[in-house]
Amino acid sequence: MWVQHEIILNSRPRGFHLITAELVAHMPELFRLRVGLVHFFIQHSSASLVINENADPEVRMDLESHLRRMIPDGAAHFLHRDEGPDDMPAHVKSCLLGSGLVVPVGMGKLLLGTWQGIYLGEHRERGGPRTVIATLLGEVKVA
Repeated sequence: MWVQHEIILNSRPRGFHLITAELVAHMPELFRLRVGLVHFFIQHSSASLVINENADPEVRMDLESHLRRMIPDGAAHFLHRDEGPDDMPAHVKSCLLGSGLVVPVGMGKLLLGTWQGIYLGEHRERGGPRTVIATLLGEVKVA
């Protein structure tokens, strides 16, 4: 079975946002798969998708804090400034973290680790709604 969904995520502030449940809610076919894969792809060059620890919210805050220090807004060496001081830093962060994830599926669920979740990395102050394409490929469970 192949299935593809376009998932529109509401606008969120800059930072890392746990979106695992939101993604799963838009893929009802997932629960029918015995084994498979799901590929998530974000259609934006200033946001990213990552898998990381999902229990302690301080992890998300630390990730954002570190990236802001590593790639500061308005750094003098950036030439591209068309959309403000957070634009080029957002592109760099997106390149470093990535725009796509592949997650295994087993017995109708994502096979993430116990403490893992999928995050939207929003790298702009006002990035707006974000579009994620979710493509499922797998073998349907026998009833």
